Amino acid sequence: MATATTTAAPTLIGSVRRALRLLESAGSHPDGATAKQLAREAGLPLPTAYHLLRTLTYEGYLRRERGVFVLGDAVERLGRSEALQNRRSKIADSLGHWRDIVGAPVYFAIYHEGEVGLVAVADSAAAPAIDEWADFRETAHAHAIGQCLLSQLTPEERRDHLGRHPVRPLTPHSVPDSGALLERLGSLERMEPVLERQEYALDTVCAAVPVTVGSTAAAVAISVPFEEREKLLPAVERLHREIGALLTSLAFSISI
Repeated sequence: MATATTTAAPTLIGSVRRALRLLESAGSHPDGATAKQLAREAGLPLPTAYHLLRTLTYEGYLRRERGVFVLGDAVERLGRSEALQNRRSKIADSLGHWRDIVGAPVYFAIYHEGEVGLVAVADSAAAPAIDEWADFRETAHAHAIGQCLLSQLTPEERRDHLGRHPVRPLTPHSVPDSGALLERLGSLERMEPVLERQEYALDTVCAAVPVTVGSTAAAVAISVPFEEREKLLPAVERLHREIGALLTSLAFSISI
């Protein structure tokens, strides 16, 4: 068994390296290249190149058009994925700056395609993020992030969301039902920060500041332990006053 494992690994790695060389060669020919040309440039025997080209085409990394191979949609998706990671990294850096200023974990979330999406979190050992013990997407009614996002929706959109994710109290402090939640959301002023005290998790208080870019709802939030609750209001008020400084780095991520 040990011998089989030892001999299998180099074969797999070699195949990946050969496939990548073919992709690199194909990428240098915007108008496409034949299998023979790609094999020659990649330094591969033609039968090996044919086998890998068929696999890469099947998986969408290459596309065959009029007898030549060009890069496929899967390569573009890889590029978008890398760009997404770069955007998330920049967002995390910006949130990290504000985490250090307010001394609490900072969260950035958006409401996209009918769901709450937590995009990035910046915390530290001294100020750890809240444990997501109940899925944020299904419990928007119980945490400041979700309530802040729901507050930016139309009444019809809120009812649609709650129809898909019914209100269920998570702690003794949670909003008891959808009627009470809708009443609370309806009483908020436009772009007013949302505070939540032990509704999602006991011994934790949270606040979220609404951020709207175009038609997309977003929120920047912080959380602190209940015994440090006196820090919450000053921190969120500062964040609310200076939210414009965050928009430059966060607005481009709204389309995620």
